[in-house]
Amino acid sequence: MAAAEREDGWERENIKERAKLRLRECDVGERFSRLPLPRASVLLPLLLRGGRLCLLLTVRAMQLRRSPGEVCFPGGKRDETDKDEIDTALREAKEEVGLQPETVEVICRLVPGIDKMNHLVTPVVGFIEDTFQATPNPDEVSDVFVVPLEYFIKPLNYVTLPFKTSSGCSGRMHCFTYDDPEHKRSFKIWGLTAHFAVFLAIVIFRVKPTYEVEYDLDNLMTSAENNFMNLYASVNERKSS
Repeated sequence: MAAAEREDGWERENIKERAKLRLRECDVGERFSRLPLPRASVLLPLLLRGGRLCLLLTVRAMQLRRSPGEVCFPGGKRDETDKDEIDTALREAKEEVGLQPETVEVICRLVPGIDKMNHLVTPVVGFIEDTFQATPNPDEVSDVFVVPLEYFIKPLNYVTLPFKTSSGCSGRMHCFTYDDPEHKRSFKIWGLTAHFAVFLAIVIFRVKPTYEVEYDLDNLMTSAENNFMNLYASVNERKSS
């Protein structure tokens, strides 16, 4: 039994170390930090459950003015006291689900996105303890759940939805429905949350999903950064017109 437990522990560490290596290769650091848009950050919390990489997500409280009841990552707008995007993500995660910043192993910042309020949203990826028990702030979060990361590569329930950005750009949006066995309910994951989850899964697993994506998988970071800069240019053009 002890030998089997040791082997299982080594395999878990191997999974995490491989993921960390691939994530660090895609770290954008502060490359986009000085773009003149209001800033926000989200934390993409990774953990191991049953030998699989999983993502922790939250459901926004129904009394919130913006996007009530929608699935998202812990996060929010930059505060004047935050020294960078990582600070913002960790502070918000603590406020929303009781995640202590010192327990998060921050790995990287990925290519940002732009939300419907034209905030520059930076995804900060970090590993959290497998045993983490969330304590949701009821003013902000109504539920917390975990999804296997591979679900964003091979989903059981997936559609694309048409959308138009505030700058007038049209496109297609990922939309996943995840049937959570723990909560015995379904969660709809879409929009910028789904966009970040998909890119994270591609970075780590390095395989093509079972649906179409907007990236050149042979030149993943270049295509992701080009896509973002095209979006940013369209936002800028709209603001100046």
